[in-house]
Amino acid sequence: MKIVYQFPIFLQRLYRGVVWRLPQQRKTIYLTFDDGPVPEVTPQVLQILRHYNVKATFFQVGDNIRKYPELAAQVVKEGHQIGNHTYNHLRAFLTSDADYLQNIAQTDLLLDRLHPQGTERPHLLRPPYGRMRLSQKRKLQATHTLVLWDLITHDYDASRSPEQVLQVVKHYSRNGSIVVFHDSLKAAKNMLTVLPQAIEFWLSEGYRFELLN
Repeated sequence: MKIVYQFPIFLQRLYRGVVWRLPQQRKTIYLTFDDGPVPEVTPQVLQILRHYNVKATFFQVGDNIRKYPELAAQVVKEGHQIGNHTYNHLRAFLTSDADYLQNIAQTDLLLDRLHPQGTERPHLLRPPYGRMRLSQKRKLQATHTLVLWDLITHDYDASRSPEQVLQVVKHYSRNGSIVVFHDSLKAAKNMLTVLPQAIEFWLSEGYRFELLN
């Protein structure tokens, strides 16, 4: 089976209004992480980002926020952005619209509590697996900015080596790319090896890093 790193054009046309890529006058990368926070991985990601003075967007799973609230708060404290990745990492196609929206609303409540009083959190949402029904998309676009990606690294794929993941980053990233890594146990081996190398590559190529505001 062919591994897909970028969404096909026909899907981008089908999911109109979803954010895929944000090209700028200056070469820019939008670095994102899915599935955290988890104590075995997320602190190491924060340490790497702190070392390079890079800010990123973390699409967090609500149940992980519930289990590790101090770690979720640390992400915000260090100046990173947070977004919704549902409460239970749901598969949209296997979930009713009502249950899917309720699951997202449950996570929104947790995300809002992480922000200082009087500040508003951008309502970013990334559906797990990059999939949702069109009926779900229409309802969610009224309340959220739906963010997918220009490049998914497949760092969670145990059959791929860090060297292969890094080559994907070098080959597919471009100005405005929204790049997906995962701060999860499944992805940790590849991601923690590749992340500093990817950042150094982008910096050497003249890229800057921005948040999804």
